[in-house]
Amino acid sequence: MINVAVIGSGTMGNGIAHVFAQHGFPVALIDISQPALDKALGTIAKNLDRQVAKGSLSEDDKTATVGRICTFTSIAEGVRDVQLVVEAATENVDLKLNIFRELDQHAPQDAILASNTSSISITKIAAVTQRPDKVIGMHFMNPVPVMKLVEVIRGYATSDEVTARIMDLSRQLSKTPTEVNDYPGFVANRILMPMINEAIISLHEGVAGVEEIDTVMKLGMAHPMGPLQLADFIGLDVCLAIMRVLHDGLGNPKYAPCPLLVNMVMAGRLGVKSGEGFYSWGHGTKDLVVAERFRK
Repeated sequence: MINVAVIGSGTMGNGIAHVFAQHGFPVALIDISQPALDKALGTIAKNLDRQVAKGSLSEDDKTATVGRICTFTSIAEGVRDVQLVVEAATENVDLKLNIFRELDQHAPQDAILASNTSSISITKIAAVTQRPDKVIGMHFMNPVPVMKLVEVIRGYATSDEVTARIMDLSRQLSKTPTEVNDYPGFVANRILMPMINEAIISLHEGVAGVEEIDTVMKLGMAHPMGPLQLADFIGLDVCLAIMRVLHDGLGNPKYAPCPLLVNMVMAGRLGVKSGEGFYSWGHGTKDLVVAERFRK
């Protein structure tokens, strides 16, 4: 069983740590903030409790899973003895490049360096390291413990051996890996984000309201949630960042982000994480409540 490090203890990072630890892997969870790490451990324990309540996990398995996770506030210490690093920091290219420079310096020379990026070029990330053949994308879906897909992204220099190892490792996590090549947005977000952006354009142009747009997509296209609700869950800042990657990387005006999306991000209306986006999320119930700005 290999040792794994996860960089970043937010929603994706703690989910990735949860899944690896539940499947028997020792995990070093790394973040610059100890309070953030403590919060992540609490979230993992709460999510494991849900699995216990559903009967899909025993209490002993929960205890063993939590016991496999150690926390670190130093990358150098956390990655010292690992064979795989999965970076799950904020979707910011400069931040990720700096992290990979540091990982390349401190992780063992044979360690694979993976990124959970949802849009940033793996080739660009690999180029700041001395091991581009060992850099790859492992794009997990949110919520990680539930969603089965791992989008495995090959950079220009990623080796066949590393790709095969990550595909196999993903299967060991009870996930379904899908190999894709390194182009802006990969597959998932190259298709998903323009759909979300088009839904926002439809709202912006007055074609229909928030609830109506989401209802059409849920009932007409069998989507589990509408694109505007999904955007709120992803984070409108993340949606905007990915649209900008698509627009810049492909140079096609069809990928230009909707002005409404830009304005909402500038105003701090980021969705669930800020308490308001297209919906209001601070009312304490599971009922969907359209944000006051968008009510008719």
